Amino acid sequence: MWACFAFLSLALTQLPAHAQFRVEVTGVGLTQLPLAVAPFKGEDSAPQKVSAILLADLERSGQFRAVDGKDTNMDEASQPDLGLWRKRNADALVAGSLTRLADGRYDIRARLWDVVGGQLRGEYKEVVAPADLRLSAHRLADQIYEKLTGDKGVFATRIAYVTKTASRYTLWVADSDGEGAQAALASPEPIISPSWSPNGAQLAYVSFESKKPVIYTHELASGKRRVAANFRGSNSAPTWSPDGRSLVATLSRDGGSQLFQIDLQGGEPRRLTQSNAIDTEPTFSPDGSKLYFVSDRGGSPQIYRVPLSGGNPERVTFAGTYNISPTISPDGRWMAYVSRIGGQFKLQMMDLSSNQISSISDTTADEKPSFSPNSKLVVYATQVQGREALMTTTVDGKIKARLSGQSGDIREPDWGPFRN
Repeated sequence: MWACFAFLSLALTQLPAHAQFRVEVTGVGLTQLPLAVAPFKGEDSAPQKVSAILLADLERSGQFRAVDGKDTNMDEASQPDLGLWRKRNADALVAGSLTRLADGRYDIRARLWDVVGGQLRGEYKEVVAPADLRLSAHRLADQIYEKLTGDKGVFATRIAYVTKTASRYTLWVADSDGEGAQAALASPEPIISPSWSPNGAQLAYVSFESKKPVIYTHELASGKRRVAANFRGSNSAPTWSPDGRSLVATLSRDGGSQLFQIDLQGGEPRRLTQSNAIDTEPTFSPDGSKLYFVSDRGGSPQIYRVPLSGGNPERVTFAGTYNISPTISPDGRWMAYVSRIGGQFKLQMMDLSSNQISSISDTTADEKPSFSPNSKLVVYATQVQGREALMTTTVDGKIKARLSGQSGDIREPDWGPFRN
Protein backbone atom coordinates (compact mmCIF):
# COMPACT_ATOMS: atom_id res chain seq x y z
CA MET A 1 0.00 0.00 0.00
CA TRP A 2 1.20 3.51 -0.75
CA ALA A 3 0.52 4.53 2.86
CA CYS A 4 2.84 1.82 4.12
CA PHE A 5 5.57 2.41 1.59
CA ALA A 6 8.55 4.16 3.16
CA PHE A 7 11.90 5.55 2.17
CA LEU A 8 14.40 5.10 4.95
CA SER A 9 15.84 8.35 3.64
CA LEU A 10 15.82 10.32 0.43
CA ALA A 11 19.50 9.55 0.35
CA LEU A 12 21.29 6.59 1.92
CA THR A 13 21.01 5.89 5.64
CA GLN A 14 23.48 3.96 7.77
CA LEU A 15 22.84 0.30 8.52
CA PRO A 16 22.58 -0.39 12.27
CA ALA A 17 25.64 -2.00 13.78
CA HIS A 18 23.86 -5.26 14.65
CA ALA A 19 23.42 -6.07 10.97
CA GLN A 20 27.07 -5.73 10.02
CA PHE A 21 28.80 -8.40 7.99
CA ARG A 22 31.69 -10.65 8.91
CA VAL A 23 34.23 -11.64 6.27
CA GLU A 24 35.49 -15.21 6.37
CA VAL A 25 38.09 -16.14 3.76
CA THR A 26 38.62 -19.80 2.85
CA GLY A 27 40.65 -21.70 0.27
CA VAL A 28 44.20 -21.75 -1.01
CA GLY A 29 45.29 -20.33 -4.33
CA LEU A 30 48.04 -21.78 -6.46
CA THR A 31 50.21 -18.66 -6.34
CA GLN A 32 49.77 -16.18 -3.52
CA LEU A 33 52.21 -13.41 -2.65
CA PRO A 34 53.15 -13.52 1.06
CA LEU A 35 52.39 -10.10 2.53
CA ALA A 36 52.90 -8.70 6.03
CA VAL A 37 50.83 -5.79 7.34
CA ALA A 38 52.01 -4.21 10.59
CA PRO A 39 49.42 -2.69 12.94
CA PHE A 40 49.14 1.01 12.09
CA LYS A 41 50.44 3.33 14.77
CA GLY A 42 47.55 5.20 16.41
CA GLU A 43 44.75 3.05 15.01
CA ASP A 44 43.77 1.56 18.39
CA SER A 45 42.15 4.88 19.32
CA ALA A 46 40.55 5.39 15.90
CA PRO A 47 37.01 4.28 14.90
CA GLN A 48 38.42 1.78 12.36
CA LYS A 49 41.46 -0.49 12.29
CA VAL A 50 42.81 0.41 8.88
CA SER A 51 45.45 -2.34 8.86
CA ALA A 52 42.85 -5.04 9.49
CA ILE A 53 40.55 -3.76 6.75
CA LEU A 54 43.52 -3.54 4.36
CA LEU A 55 44.69 -7.08 5.09
CA ALA A 56 41.18 -8.55 4.81
CA ASP A 57 40.73 -6.88 1.42
CA LEU A 58 43.98 -8.26 0.05
CA GLU A 59 43.35 -11.78 1.37
CA ARG A 60 39.86 -11.80 -0.11
CA SER A 61 41.30 -11.08 -3.55
CA GLY A 62 42.97 -14.49 -3.60
CA GLN A 63 46.29 -12.95 -4.65
CA PHE A 64 47.88 -12.66 -1.21
CA ARG A 65 48.72 -14.81 1.82
CA ALA A 66 49.06 -13.08 5.18
CA VAL A 67 52.37 -13.24 7.04
CA ASP A 68 51.88 -12.44 10.72
CA GLY A 69 52.94 -8.89 11.49
CA LYS A 70 50.95 -8.32 14.68
CA ASP A 71 54.02 -8.21 16.95
CA THR A 72 55.61 -5.42 14.91
CA ASN A 73 56.03 -1.91 16.31
CA MET A 74 56.68 0.36 13.34
CA ASP A 75 55.07 2.98 11.13
CA GLU A 76 55.68 4.44 7.68
CA ALA A 77 58.68 6.44 8.91
CA SER A 78 60.47 3.37 10.26
CA GLN A 79 63.33 1.70 8.46
CA PRO A 80 62.33 -1.96 8.45
CA ASP A 81 64.80 -4.80 8.83
CA LEU A 82 64.01 -6.42 5.49
CA GLY A 83 66.35 -9.31 6.26
CA LEU A 84 64.14 -10.21 9.21
CA TRP A 85 61.06 -10.15 6.98
CA ARG A 86 62.81 -12.35 4.43
CA LYS A 87 63.36 -14.90 7.20
CA ARG A 88 59.63 -14.73 7.85
CA ASN A 89 59.09 -15.49 4.16
CA ALA A 90 57.37 -12.19 3.43
CA ASP A 91 57.70 -10.77 -0.08
CA ALA A 92 56.10 -7.42 0.76
CA LEU A 93 55.54 -5.32 3.88
CA VAL A 94 53.07 -2.53 4.68
CA ALA A 95 53.30 -0.18 7.68
CA GLY A 96 51.59 3.07 8.48
CA SER A 97 49.97 5.39 10.97
CA LEU A 98 46.78 7.28 11.81
CA THR A 99 47.02 10.72 13.36
CA ARG A 100 43.95 12.56 14.64
CA LEU A 101 44.08 16.20 13.63
CA ALA A 102 42.73 19.20 15.55
CA ASP A 103 39.63 19.38 13.35
CA GLY A 104 38.75 15.73 14.07
CA ARG A 105 39.92 14.33 10.76
CA TYR A 106 42.53 11.61 10.42
CA ASP A 107 45.84 11.80 8.59
CA ILE A 108 46.52 8.33 7.14
CA ARG A 109 49.99 7.48 5.93
CA ALA A 110 51.46 4.19 4.75
CA ARG A 111 54.40 2.74 2.88
CA LEU A 112 54.82 -0.45 0.88
CA TRP A 113 58.21 -2.20 0.80
CA ASP A 114 59.39 -4.84 -1.61
CA VAL A 115 61.12 -7.20 0.84
CA VAL A 116 62.74 -9.37 -1.84
CA GLY A 117 64.01 -6.45 -3.93
CA GLY A 118 64.93 -4.40 -0.86
CA GLN A 119 63.24 -1.19 -1.97
CA LEU A 120 60.33 1.13 -1.28
CA ARG A 121 57.50 0.45 -3.74
CA GLY A 122 55.00 3.15 -2.86
CA GLU A 123 53.51 5.46 -0.27
CA TYR A 124 50.01 6.61 0.58
CA LYS A 125 48.79 9.85 2.17
CA GLU A 126 45.21 10.96 2.75
CA VAL A 127 43.31 13.12 5.23
CA VAL A 128 39.72 11.98 5.80
CA ALA A 129 36.77 12.42 8.13
CA PRO A 130 36.25 9.61 10.66
CA ALA A 131 33.30 8.32 8.59
CA ASP A 132 35.61 7.82 5.59
CA LEU A 133 38.30 5.75 7.31
CA ARG A 134 36.96 2.51 5.84
CA LEU A 135 36.89 3.97 2.34
CA SER A 136 40.44 5.23 2.76
CA ALA A 137 41.54 1.75 3.86
CA HIS A 138 39.92 0.31 0.73
CA ARG A 139 41.69 2.90 -1.43
CA LEU A 140 45.00 1.98 0.17
CA ALA A 141 44.29 -1.70 -0.53
CA ASP A 142 43.54 -0.81 -4.16
CA GLN A 143 46.86 1.01 -4.49
CA ILE A 144 48.83 -1.89 -2.99
CA TYR A 145 46.97 -4.43 -5.11
CA GLU A 146 47.77 -2.53 -8.29
CA LYS A 147 51.42 -2.02 -7.34
CA LEU A 148 51.93 -5.71 -6.68
CA THR A 149 49.73 -7.34 -9.35
CA GLY A 150 49.52 -4.77 -12.16
CA ASP A 151 45.72 -5.01 -12.08
CA LYS A 152 43.31 -2.41 -10.78
CA GLY A 153 41.87 -3.11 -7.34
CA VAL A 154 38.15 -3.16 -6.56
CA PHE A 155 38.10 -2.77 -2.79
CA ALA A 156 36.76 0.82 -2.92
CA THR A 157 33.81 -0.26 -5.10
CA ARG A 158 30.32 -1.03 -3.82
CA ILE A 159 27.74 -3.80 -4.02
CA ALA A 160 23.97 -3.59 -3.95
CA TYR A 161 21.66 -6.32 -2.71
CA VAL A 162 18.19 -6.91 -1.28
CA THR A 163 17.15 -8.36 2.07
CA LYS A 164 13.79 -9.60 3.28
CA THR A 165 13.20 -9.55 7.02
CA ALA A 166 9.70 -10.52 8.14
CA SER A 167 7.50 -8.52 5.73
CA ARG A 168 10.02 -5.78 4.99
CA TYR A 169 12.18 -5.57 1.87
CA THR A 170 15.26 -3.37 1.89
CA LEU A 171 17.64 -2.37 -0.87
CA TRP A 172 21.17 -1.94 0.50
CA VAL A 173 24.36 -0.41 -0.82
CA ALA A 174 27.54 -1.61 0.90
CA ASP A 175 31.31 -1.60 0.59
CA SER A 176 32.80 -4.41 -1.48
CA ASP A 177 33.44 -6.37 1.74
CA GLY A 178 29.80 -6.06 2.78
CA GLU A 179 30.51 -3.57 5.55
CA GLY A 180 29.21 -0.02 5.83
CA ALA A 181 25.83 -0.98 4.40
CA GLN A 182 23.37 1.86 3.83
CA ALA A 183 19.68 1.55 3.06
CA ALA A 184 18.55 3.11 -0.21
CA LEU A 185 14.92 1.98 -0.06
CA ALA A 186 12.53 -0.02 2.11
CA SER A 187 9.06 -1.32 1.36
CA PRO A 188 6.54 -3.94 2.52
CA GLU A 189 6.34 -5.00 -1.13
CA PRO A 190 9.10 -6.90 -2.96
CA ILE A 191 12.14 -5.10 -4.39
CA ILE A 192 14.09 -7.16 -6.92
CA SER A 193 16.75 -7.05 -9.64
CA PRO A 194 19.00 -4.14 -8.62
CA SER A 195 21.34 -3.08 -11.43
CA TRP A 196 24.12 -0.47 -11.24
CA SER A 197 24.42 2.28 -13.80
CA PRO A 198 27.82 2.39 -15.55
CA ASN A 199 28.85 5.55 -13.67
CA GLY A 200 27.81 4.16 -10.28
CA ALA A 201 25.48 7.09 -9.57
CA GLN A 202 22.18 5.22 -10.00
CA LEU A 203 20.50 1.88 -9.50
CA ALA A 204 17.69 0.46 -11.58
CA TYR A 205 15.41 -2.04 -9.85
CA VAL A 206 11.92 -3.50 -9.85
CA SER A 207 9.46 -2.55 -7.12
CA PHE A 208 6.02 -4.02 -6.49
CA GLU A 209 4.83 -1.05 -4.41
CA SER A 210 1.96 -0.41 -6.86
CA LYS A 211 0.97 -4.10 -6.70
CA LYS A 212 2.66 -4.89 -10.02
CA PRO A 213 6.29 -4.97 -11.17
CA VAL A 214 7.47 -1.49 -12.20
CA ILE A 215 11.04 -0.52 -13.10
CA TYR A 216 12.56 2.53 -11.41
CA THR A 217 15.87 4.35 -11.66
CA HIS A 218 17.20 5.73 -8.38
CA GLU A 219 19.85 8.42 -7.86
CA LEU A 220 21.80 7.31 -4.81
CA ALA A 221 23.17 10.70 -3.75
CA SER A 222 19.76 12.42 -3.65
CA GLY A 223 17.31 9.54 -3.35
CA LYS A 224 15.43 10.90 -6.38
CA ARG A 225 13.53 8.22 -8.31
CA ARG A 226 11.81 8.09 -11.64
CA VAL A 227 9.68 5.44 -13.33
CA ALA A 228 11.55 3.87 -16.25
CA ALA A 229 8.95 1.27 -17.27
CA ASN A 230 5.34 0.96 -16.14
CA PHE A 231 3.68 -0.62 -19.13
CA ARG A 232 0.71 -2.96 -19.14
CA GLY A 233 1.63 -6.31 -17.64
CA SER A 234 5.03 -7.08 -16.17
CA ASN A 235 8.14 -4.87 -16.27
CA SER A 236 11.16 -6.77 -15.00
CA ALA A 237 14.87 -7.68 -15.12
CA PRO A 238 16.41 -4.30 -16.03
CA THR A 239 20.04 -3.98 -17.10
CA TRP A 240 21.91 -0.82 -18.12
CA SER A 241 23.49 -0.34 -21.51
CA PRO A 242 27.25 0.34 -21.26
CA ASP A 243 26.71 3.97 -22.29
CA GLY A 244 24.12 4.49 -19.53
CA ARG A 245 21.54 5.94 -21.92
CA SER A 246 19.08 3.06 -21.95
CA LEU A 247 17.86 -0.02 -20.15
CA VAL A 248 17.07 -3.42 -21.58
CA ALA A 249 14.29 -5.19 -19.71
CA THR A 250 11.67 -7.89 -20.02
CA LEU A 251 8.21 -6.48 -20.81
CA SER A 252 4.94 -8.34 -21.33
CA ARG A 253 3.14 -5.32 -22.80
CA ASP A 254 2.57 -7.07 -26.14
CA GLY A 255 1.76 -10.47 -24.66
CA GLY A 256 4.45 -12.93 -23.66
CA SER A 257 7.71 -11.81 -22.05
CA GLN A 258 10.19 -10.30 -24.48
CA LEU A 259 13.25 -8.07 -24.36
CA PHE A 260 12.88 -4.36 -25.07
CA GLN A 261 15.35 -1.49 -25.12
CA ILE A 262 14.07 1.54 -23.17
CA ASP A 263 15.55 4.96 -23.93
CA LEU A 264 15.80 6.83 -20.62
CA GLN A 265 15.16 10.12 -22.41
CA GLY A 266 11.73 8.83 -23.48
CA GLY A 267 10.18 7.40 -26.61
CA GLU A 268 8.72 4.06 -27.58
CA PRO A 269 10.64 0.97 -26.36
CA ARG A 270 12.33 -1.03 -29.11
CA ARG A 271 11.57 -4.74 -29.18
CA LEU A 272 14.74 -6.83 -29.41
CA THR A 273 13.48 -10.44 -29.41
CA GLN A 274 10.66 -12.11 -31.31
CA SER A 275 9.51 -15.43 -29.92
CA ASN A 276 6.64 -17.17 -28.20
CA ALA A 277 8.95 -18.03 -25.31
CA ILE A 278 9.90 -16.21 -22.13
CA ASP A 279 13.04 -14.12 -22.75
CA THR A 280 14.49 -12.59 -19.60
CA GLU A 281 17.58 -11.77 -17.51
CA PRO A 282 19.38 -9.74 -20.18
CA THR A 283 23.00 -8.66 -19.74
CA PHE A 284 25.29 -6.82 -22.15
CA SER A 285 28.63 -7.83 -23.54
CA PRO A 286 31.28 -5.29 -22.40
CA ASP A 287 31.29 -3.46 -25.76
CA GLY A 288 27.50 -3.24 -25.86
CA SER A 289 27.23 -5.06 -29.18
CA LYS A 290 25.55 -8.22 -27.86
CA LEU A 291 22.95 -9.24 -25.35
CA TYR A 292 23.05 -12.46 -23.36
CA PHE A 293 19.72 -13.59 -21.97
CA VAL A 294 17.74 -16.56 -20.69
CA SER A 295 15.01 -18.15 -22.79
CA ASP A 296 12.94 -21.32 -22.70
CA ARG A 297 12.47 -21.23 -26.49
CA GLY A 298 14.22 -24.63 -26.72
CA GLY A 299 11.99 -26.23 -24.10
CA SER A 300 14.03 -25.46 -20.99
CA PRO A 301 15.78 -22.35 -19.62
CA GLN A 302 19.08 -21.82 -21.44
CA ILE A 303 21.37 -18.89 -22.14
CA TYR A 304 21.42 -17.25 -25.57
CA ARG A 305 23.08 -14.24 -27.13
CA VAL A 306 21.93 -11.93 -29.88
CA PRO A 307 23.45 -8.87 -31.58
CA LEU A 308 21.86 -5.67 -30.29
CA SER A 309 21.49 -4.59 -33.91
CA GLY A 310 19.26 -7.61 -34.59
CA GLY A 311 19.62 -11.14 -35.89
CA ASN A 312 18.99 -14.69 -34.83
CA PRO A 313 19.76 -15.57 -31.20
CA GLU A 314 22.57 -18.10 -30.73
CA ARG A 315 22.38 -20.67 -27.95
CA VAL A 316 25.37 -20.51 -25.57
CA THR A 317 24.71 -23.20 -22.93
CA PHE A 318 24.17 -26.86 -23.82
CA ALA A 319 25.23 -28.75 -20.70
CA GLY A 320 22.24 -29.47 -18.46
CA THR A 321 18.57 -28.60 -18.76
CA TYR A 322 18.42 -25.47 -16.59
CA ASN A 323 20.89 -22.57 -16.95
CA ILE A 324 20.00 -19.05 -15.80
CA SER A 325 21.33 -15.68 -14.55
CA PRO A 326 24.22 -14.97 -16.94
CA THR A 327 26.74 -12.24 -16.20
CA ILE A 328 29.71 -11.36 -18.42
CA SER A 329 33.08 -10.29 -17.03
CA PRO A 330 34.08 -6.73 -17.95
CA ASP A 331 37.09 -8.08 -19.87
CA GLY A 332 34.74 -10.26 -21.95
CA ARG A 333 36.56 -13.48 -21.10
CA TRP A 334 34.14 -15.18 -18.71
CA MET A 335 30.46 -15.88 -18.28
CA ALA A 336 29.25 -16.80 -14.81
CA TYR A 337 25.80 -18.31 -14.45
CA VAL A 338 23.72 -20.70 -12.33
CA SER A 339 22.95 -24.25 -13.39
CA ARG A 340 20.56 -26.71 -11.77
CA ILE A 341 22.44 -29.97 -11.32
CA GLY A 342 20.72 -32.87 -9.59
CA GLY A 343 18.26 -30.52 -7.94
CA GLN A 344 21.04 -28.23 -6.68
CA PHE A 345 21.75 -24.71 -7.95
CA LYS A 346 25.48 -24.33 -8.62
CA LEU A 347 27.59 -21.40 -9.77
CA GLN A 348 29.28 -22.15 -13.10
CA MET A 349 32.06 -20.39 -14.99
CA MET A 350 32.40 -20.57 -18.79
CA ASP A 351 35.50 -19.49 -20.69
CA LEU A 352 33.85 -17.76 -23.64
CA SER A 353 36.83 -18.36 -25.93
CA SER A 354 36.82 -22.14 -25.46
CA ASN A 355 33.31 -22.75 -24.06
CA GLN A 356 34.90 -24.82 -21.29
CA ILE A 357 32.82 -24.90 -18.11
CA SER A 358 33.85 -25.37 -14.49
CA SER A 359 31.73 -25.53 -11.36
CA ILE A 360 33.26 -23.11 -8.88
CA SER A 361 31.09 -23.35 -5.77
CA ASP A 362 30.69 -25.94 -3.04
CA THR A 363 27.22 -24.69 -2.04
CA THR A 364 23.87 -25.84 -3.44
CA ALA A 365 21.55 -22.81 -3.50
CA ASP A 366 23.57 -20.27 -5.50
CA GLU A 367 21.88 -17.37 -7.27
CA LYS A 368 22.53 -14.14 -9.18
CA PRO A 369 26.29 -13.90 -9.78
CA SER A 370 27.88 -10.54 -10.61
CA PHE A 371 31.48 -9.76 -11.60
CA SER A 372 33.77 -7.25 -9.94
CA PRO A 373 34.77 -4.45 -12.34
CA ASN A 374 38.30 -5.88 -12.70
CA SER A 375 36.91 -9.31 -13.73
CA LYS A 376 38.82 -11.10 -10.94
CA LEU A 377 36.00 -11.85 -8.48
CA VAL A 378 32.33 -12.79 -8.51
CA VAL A 379 29.75 -11.99 -5.84
CA TYR A 380 26.67 -14.21 -5.48
CA ALA A 381 23.96 -15.12 -3.01
CA THR A 382 23.71 -18.59 -1.55
CA GLN A 383 22.96 -20.57 1.60
CA VAL A 384 25.65 -21.67 4.05
CA GLN A 385 24.65 -23.98 6.90
CA GLY A 386 21.01 -23.16 6.30
CA ARG A 387 21.46 -19.37 6.36
CA GLU A 388 21.34 -16.88 3.53
CA ALA A 389 24.73 -15.36 2.77
CA LEU A 390 26.67 -13.28 0.30
CA MET A 391 29.84 -14.87 -1.06
CA THR A 392 32.69 -13.74 -3.25
CA THR A 393 34.87 -16.14 -5.17
CA THR A 394 37.84 -15.92 -7.47
CA VAL A 395 37.05 -16.97 -11.04
CA ASP A 396 38.82 -20.30 -10.48
CA GLY A 397 36.77 -20.95 -7.32
CA LYS A 398 39.87 -21.45 -5.16
CA ILE A 399 39.41 -18.50 -2.77
CA LYS A 400 35.99 -17.72 -1.30
CA ALA A 401 34.90 -15.11 1.22
CA ARG A 402 31.64 -15.30 3.11
CA LEU A 403 29.96 -12.01 3.90
CA SER A 404 27.41 -13.30 6.40
CA GLY A 405 24.57 -11.13 7.70
CA GLN A 406 22.98 -11.54 11.09
CA SER A 407 19.39 -11.98 9.92
CA GLY A 408 17.08 -11.91 6.93
CA ASP A 409 17.14 -13.36 3.46
CA ILE A 410 19.96 -11.88 1.38
CA ARG A 411 19.31 -11.84 -2.35
CA GLU A 412 20.31 -10.56 -5.77
CA PRO A 413 23.70 -8.87 -5.34
CA ASP A 414 25.08 -6.64 -8.07
CA TRP A 415 28.68 -5.38 -8.05
CA GLY A 416 29.06 -1.71 -8.89
CA PRO A 417 31.61 -0.11 -11.21
CA PHE A 418 34.92 1.54 -10.30
CA ARG A 419 34.37 4.72 -8.31
CA ASN A 420 35.65 8.02 -9.64
